[in-house]
Amino acid sequence: MRRFLIDENISPRYRTQLLYHEPSLTVMVVGDEGVPPKSTPDPEILAWCEHHQFSLITNNRESMPQHLSDHLSAGHHVPGIFTINLEVPMGRIIEELLLIVGASDEDEYIDQITYIPL
Repeated sequence: MRRFLIDENISPRYRTQLLYHEPSLTVMVVGDEGVPPKSTPDPEILAWCEHHQFSLITNNRESMPQHLSDHLSAGHHVPGIFTINLEVPMGRIIEELLLIVGASDEDEYIDQITYIPL
């Protein structure tokens, strides 16, 4: 089952909604115990996601592509990055994330940024 780490700049209500609809998911938020603390630089978050096999949910459309490129160039990998548009209603974002969980293989999004809505 896919595991998600939600960026600190995204409302923790996304976690609540994901778990409400799919309780078997593991969903953590930056700043929770056992995950990177708030204000952790993005490259360190990507390293943590790789090590712990969590896909990242973020709204960082500006610098994340370069961070991913640098991460991959250094020979590293990530299970996937899902970049959401916070101007889209939360319900639609949750629906699309749950569709991804239900209709994709665990390795389908490795080393990619997927923009949501699709």
